[in-house]
This record gives sequence, C-alpha cells and structure tokens, in this order.
Amino acid sequence: MTDYAFYLLLGSGAGAVIAMLGMGLVLTYRGSGVVNFAYGAIATWVAYVFYGLRADGDYVLPFPGLPERIDGGDEMAFVPAIAISLATAAALGLLVYAFVFRPLRLAPALAKVVASVGVLVAVLAMVQLRFESTILSPAKILPSEPVTIARDLTVPRDGFWLAGIAITLAIALWAVYRFTRFGLATRAAAEDERGAITLGLSPDALAALNWTAAAVVAGAVGILASPLTQLSPLLFTALYLVPALGAALIGRFTSFGVTCAAGLAIGMVQSTFVQLQVDVSWWPEIGAREGLPFLAIVGALVLLGSRLPTRGSIEIARLPRAPIARARAAELGLGYAATVAAFFILPGGWRIALLTSLIAAVLALSLVVLTGFLGQISLAQMAFAGIAGFALARFADDMRIPFPIAPLLAALVATAFGLLVGLPALRVRGINLAIVTLAGGVAIQEFVFKNPDYTGSIAGGGVRIPKPELFGIDLGLTVKGALFRPAFGVMVTTVLLVLVVAVMNLRRATLGRRMLAVRANERAAAAAGIDVARTKLVAFALSAFVAGVGGTLIGYRFGTISDASYGLFASLTVLAFAYIGGIASVGGALIAGAVTSGGIFFFATQEIVGRGSSANLELFIGGVALVAMAVLNPEGIAGALRQSRASRFLEGRPR
Repeated sequence: MTDYAFYLLLGSGAGAVIAMLGMGLVLTYRGSGVVNFAYGAIATWVAYVFYGLRADGDYVLPFPGLPERIDGGDEMAFVPAIAISLATAAALGLLVYAFVFRPLRLAPALAKVVASVGVLVAVLAMVQLRFESTILSPAKILPSEPVTIARDLTVPRDGFWLAGIAITLAIALWAVYRFTRFGLATRAAAEDERGAITLGLSPDALAALNWTAAAVVAGAVGILASPLTQLSPLLFTALYLVPALGAALIGRFTSFGVTCAAGLAIGMVQSTFVQLQVDVSWWPEIGAREGLPFLAIVGALVLLGSRLPTRGSIEIARLPRAPIARARAAELGLGYAATVAAFFILPGGWRIALLTSLIAAVLALSLVVLTGFLGQISLAQMAFAGIAGFALARFADDMRIPFPIAPLLAALVATAFGLLVGLPALRVRGINLAIVTLAGGVAIQEFVFKNPDYTGSIAGGGVRIPKPELFGIDLGLTVKGALFRPAFGVMVTTVLLVLVVAVMNLRRATLGRRMLAVRANERAAAAAGIDVARTKLVAFALSAFVAGVGGTLIGYRFGTISDASYGLFASLTVLAFAYIGGIASVGGALIAGAVTSGGIFFFATQEIVGRGSSANLELFIGGVALVAMAVLNPEGIAGALRQSRASRFLEGRPR
C-alpha cells in the first residue's frame, strides 16, 4: 500500500493543475456561457511569456507585423516578471472576450466552439512562430524538496503546494460568488439575462470581468505548473485540457468545490495507474492515464444527461443553412477532368498542394454530414480517420487484402468507432457533445494509436501502408525515379467525386431531410414521427465512414503512419478549415480543401509573393480567419458566395 500512497500523493500536483484549469473553465462558462477550448492555450502563452522575461528579459509580442519582442536587456526579477505575465493574461482574456465572444453572445453553440478552436489554433501557432525552441525546462518556483509523510513514504512537496493553492482558490471563488454583489450578479445573469438587465445589471460587463479573472487563473497555472514537467506548446491543451473539462463537467460548470475535488481526484488516481501496471497483469500498459478523464466525462454525461446546465439567454441566431447542391453532371465532369489534367500538367509542388487540398476536402465532407446537416459538433474526426488508417495497415499489409476492399473495410472499422463515440449524442448535444467527442478522440489516440498490439510498428516508429493496386495497375504516389505519379492523384480525385455525389444525394434524400429536421428541433422532429436516435447514429456512422476514407488516403499518400498523423490538433484544424469553407454545404467542403494549410491556396500565395511561409504561419492565418468567419459570416466562404450571387440576381431583376 505504501507504493500506491506514494503515487497517489505524487499525483497531487497534476490534480491541482487539472482542478485549477477546470475552475477557470467554470468561470468563463458562468460569465458568458462559453466552454473555452482555447483555455489551455492562454495558459501556454503566458507560461512562455514568463519564461522569456525570466530567461533574457525579452517580452514577446503575439501579433504578426509588430516587432517580435521588446528587448528588456537582461534577466528580469521574479516579481516584475510574474506581474507583467499576469497582466498579459488579463489583457489577453479581455481582448478574446471583447473581439471574439462578445459578438457571439447570441450565436449558436457551433459558432462559439469553432471560434474557441480558432483562438486555440492561432495562439499555439504563434508560440511556434515566436520561440525557436518550444521545448523548455523552466526553473522551479514552488519549494520542491522531498517531505517525509511516513517512514517509507517521501514525496516532493511542490505537488502539495499546488494542491493547497487549488483548494484556496476554490474556497475564494466560492466565497466571491456566494457572498459578493459581483458574484451574485454573475449568477443572476447566468440564470436569466433578461431579468438581470431589468435589474440594471450588464451581462456584457460581468462576462468581461469573468473572462479576465479566468485568464489570470490560467496564466498563474501556466507559470506555476510548467516547472513540473517540460514546457511545450501542447502541454496544457493535450495533457490537461480534457481532464479539466471532465472535472468541470462533473461540477456541472457551476460548482467550484466539486470541480476542484474532481480535478484533484482525477490527477491523483491517474498517478496510481503506474503501480497498477506493475501489480495487475491485465491492466492496460498504454492509455489508461489518458482514458480516465474520458470515462469521467462519459460517466458525468450518463448521470447528468439532460440536467447539464444551460444559460438563461435567448439564442436567436440560426445554424448555417444547408442548401441543396445544384451542380449538374456536366459541371461535375468538367471539374473532374480539369483536376485530373492538373495532375499531369502542373509542376511537382503544385501537385502536392492540390493533393493536400483534395484529401482535406474529403475530411471536410465528413463534417458537412454530421455538423452541417445534423448540427452535431464533433472534435474527433481525425480519430476516426486514424482508426481507418491503422486498420488499413493491418488489412493491406498483414492480411494482404487487396485494394479497394482493404480501404473500404478500414472505413467500416472507423464507422463502428463513430457509432461508439456518437452514443452520448442520444442524450446531449452542442457544447457538451463537443466535449465528449474531444475526449473520445483523445482516448482513441492513447488507447489505440499508441498501442503496438493494435497498430503494429516498424523501426521508424510508424506502420507501413502498401501501395494501392487495381487490376495490376500501380496507383501509388511514388515509384523509383518519380516522387509524384499522376495515377495517385487521379485515384484521389475519383474518390472525392464519388463522395461529393453521395453527400449531394444525401442532402436531397429522405434521410437528409430527417437530419435537417433533427437539427432544427429534435422534439418537433420526434413529434413528426422521425426516429431521432436512429437518425443521429446513422449520421455519426456516415460521417465516420467518410472520415475513415480520408484517413486511408492519408495512409496511402505517406506510405507510413503514426499516432502523430491523426492527433488532436489535426482534428481541430480540420474543423477550423471546414467552417471557413462553409460547414453546411458540399461546395464549402471543396473550398475548405482549397484553403487548408499546405493546400493549393497557400501554395499559390507563396508562389505569387515569391517567398515561402511556414506551416505555423498558415495555421495562425487559418485560426484568425476561423474567428473572423464565426463572428462576421457563419455561413463560411461558400455562404458568402451564395449571398453575393443572390444579390446580383436581385439587382438584375426588372423593377
């Protein structure tokens, strides 16, 4: 038992980080009704700013076009460094609310989710741009000398310090929101905004103050917690965000005490899994630590379900329209022929960019089916793609199943996982469903992608994907002496055309109309005789299948894949560019492919400007564009083009 006690206490530091991030998420939700998926990114940026001030006195600026940093001349002392860093956090939180989420106050949940994803993408991309070395080892801040609890039980004390800070923060926040005028006003606005306005309260001002306070909490967590391990761009996003969301969900996004206790428990129990791997033969060696938050989230959803809190605001904005695609066969054929010809005519760099755009369009189509037609928010699309990619390796390499049977079977495996992750959609939707799909994607990555028992492995750290062949014709991307074969581009173009036609027909079909009815009003759809549960599960299955096809194309393109090929950040960027293009239409998916990072638009821009830009700059631009699109035009580029054509048509009509 001493070993378990050691790991339990050792996990107090990680549990405190989870607890404090979870309480920050509760703050933003109480103030504005937003589940801020960019919250970990704010903690990350402030941690890097603090490191820069302490290391060389430089204050790093986050906006392109400005000087990269203000030279402070020398290392900065601790007190001014932390004061400047927390002021930066406060300013960042206030700016994000004022320019991103205040305009979205009455927007549907989808717009708020994608806006927070846009902020996340932009902030993490800026970290990569501003810091040459992104893997850092900050100096210890809290006392870390070992403390002896019992004769055979000695642990570092910094975890206890963090746990004490987390508990103190929970008590302070509880007191503020229980006894102060500001706290009571925030609670009143959360329950009934109209009533709060009648009493003379300003929901906007209250939300701004809550966002500022939450950002300061995030900054403090980033500064204090980064010395526990190496500081990296995805530390607070990939490692701590999902557990923090689980803790906040257990606290129903209202209780600081329950959220704090849940966060501490998650971190401490996670730590004991190290010893369980030694003592319990059947305990999974990989993924158990990361799977616990997923189980906590699912458990909370099962127990709370429809009782999860909603804010008392009136949501008047509608979801993006899902128009019927009116492309004729001749138009589709002309587009197909032009794309195929481009693979034979264009130079090599253009071909790769075009190929990237086509595969991204396939992934965006999977979101058109699920989010555009059904209104269900998924942050696990790349997890489904990865399932298909690794299944393809098993079918094609180990079992020697030929093309195209192997990728179809792999996509069907992804479909099964899509149904599994989609089960919570029978009880929740909107922001809460986004949380569970995010957690599901992380759990799949940890339990499956990193487990060689499921995926296999090679010396290079990935798995091999054999080249596709059909009737003896090599359809692979490369061959000895040629880095790009047009045959592969033709195959990808053909696959995209088939999926485009299928999704267009789905929109016209009875199933598509049922999906739109469920999106509009689930109760009304059920009253009209539509099986809502079945419609949701079918949509998740179809979406996962399309994403799985995209995952097999990624595998064929690179020849080898690893867990990094289908990570959480990739899922977020797929959603980002799909929304920019227009998440509710087939045309929007094609535009999303064109503007995706590494796609034809960015490559053309580089060629025109005459200088290369980094992938991180492209991601930053994509994140900013996503925020702008969510705020200014939720219909996406495709919707803007439709509106422009409609305006010209009306202007041309005789009066």
